[in-house]
Amino acid sequence: MQYGICNLSIIPLRFEPTDPSELVSQVLYGEHFKILEERKKWSKIRLAFDKYEGWIDNKQFIKIQESVYNQLESESPILSSDLIEFVFDEQQQLYPISLGSTLNPLEVLKHNFEGKTITNIKPKSNIINSAFNYLNAPYLWGGKTPFGIDCSGFTQMVYKLNGYKLLRDASQQATQGEALSFIEESEPGDLAFFDNIEGNITHVGIIMEDNYIIHAHGKVRIDRLDHSGIYNAEKREHTHKLRVIKKII
Repeated sequence: MQYGICNLSIIPLRFEPTDPSELVSQVLYGEHFKILEERKKWSKIRLAFDKYEGWIDNKQFIKIQESVYNQLESESPILSSDLIEFVFDEQQQLYPISLGSTLNPLEVLKHNFEGKTITNIKPKSNIINSAFNYLNAPYLWGGKTPFGIDCSGFTQMVYKLNGYKLLRDASQQATQGEALSFIEESEPGDLAFFDNIEGNITHVGIIMEDNYIIHAHGKVRIDRLDHSGIYNAEKREHTHKLRVIKKII
């Protein structure tokens, strides 16, 4: 088994080993992973954080020893806390990094960082404050940053900033936590999941106070939430059908 780490700001994780292939997620600076299969130009990887798999360009990461991988696995995450920051190398070259990038491997990458960081588990009451960092971020299928993010990438990153692990896709996240019977039982920070006409869970958002929800739909936005689902006041219609509410924390 070989191991790698992302030494660039954001790299695409693709469904197949080609540039035109679907973007299924993104790998942020400092994330480490196992290399499942290596080809001439592409490698299939499994991210350590959420076990998500996909293909990345061999030019966009560096390999690390198993001992380094295991060390990173044993450490509590240190994350960047500003929307955008930068690290710099020994030649003083800058590398921009996004909110939620992992800073544990700075020494391994021979990089320096002088910005603000987030460590340790935060109280559930902090979830909504973290979510506001992404407000108005454009929707991007597979995205995980304030410059483009999808619904489950949004919930995953908000929880990550508070010290909690969510799986990557909405359908996977729906398998976590405790199901609630009614909206009235929910608290700010709980997750609401929504399904399509086939009954498949395709959307997720974070419940706020007073029957509001923050979620990524066109952009990260705030809408009303009722027993039927998400109500868009601008369109005067429900845009998503409520399936289940989960208490993760």
